[in-house]
Amino acid sequence: MAETPEDRAPTGGDDPVVWERLSVGDGARTVAVVRLNRPDSLNPIDTSVLAALDAALDEIAFDPQVATVLVTGNGRAFSAGGDLKGYQELQQDPVAFPRFVADLHRVFGRFRQLPVPTVALVNGVAVAGGLELILNCDFALVAESARIGDGHLNFGQMGGGGVLTLLPRAIGRARAAELVFSGRLLTAPECVEWGLASRVVPDADLLDEGLAFATEVAAKSPLAVANAKAVMHDLWADNGSVDAGLRYELERDVYYCLTSHDAPEGLAAFREKRTPRFEGR
Repeated sequence: MAETPEDRAPTGGDDPVVWERLSVGDGARTVAVVRLNRPDSLNPIDTSVLAALDAALDEIAFDPQVATVLVTGNGRAFSAGGDLKGYQELQQDPVAFPRFVADLHRVFGRFRQLPVPTVALVNGVAVAGGLELILNCDFALVAESARIGDGHLNFGQMGGGGVLTLLPRAIGRARAAELVFSGRLLTAPECVEWGLASRVVPDADLLDEGLAFATEVAAKSPLAVANAKAVMHDLWADNGSVDAGLRYELERDVYYCLTSHDAPEGLAAFREKRTPRFEGR
């Protein structure tokens, strides 16, 4: 019988989030595979999950060997969103509820701020908070089983964790409005068509495709990757003019090329027909 991503996932006991480092490329770099780990309840987003994600990202962010972060869910869902049962009490607390939403912004936002690519590997259902986590990653690969939507309005809720800000930027105002107001879930091919994901892969190949991408990134200069990601995210978030964006891109590019070890090393390796020896500086 074929091995599935779930077969290969660490159990992690009762931990709401588990993660591991896997070697990629020549073994000098690693990929951090982060898994939401409450499969029996479809990996809901709550305070314990945010705290565990925050702790994992503390370790990942300061590990220079990590080339890419992959985030997925154990079981048959990426994440079905917030813990609606827990919300019945949480939303009555005028201190705890705003703090929870602010923590969600901060922790999910760390995926955008990491200096390495972050990829959502979407297995099964991803709704509400699950969609907001996807939107904070650099891009998503979706399994054929994936179904993605907002869904807040279906339960008398409204988006507050970033979907109303990030979704229109990702797929355009009209399609974002349709997805939010209808509450429907997109199929995997629709996710690609609408711009929520880059491509669809068979369920059994989802992790392998993420690892293949991480292997490609591991061969690149870590400093160049970090600069490219920072420029793209800063300009996307600011939504400024093309002229302002080009000035910012020019400044970062010129500084990197004139001051780094890796830029001239890449050119020298090309000239000498050898593999570049990037040092991330």
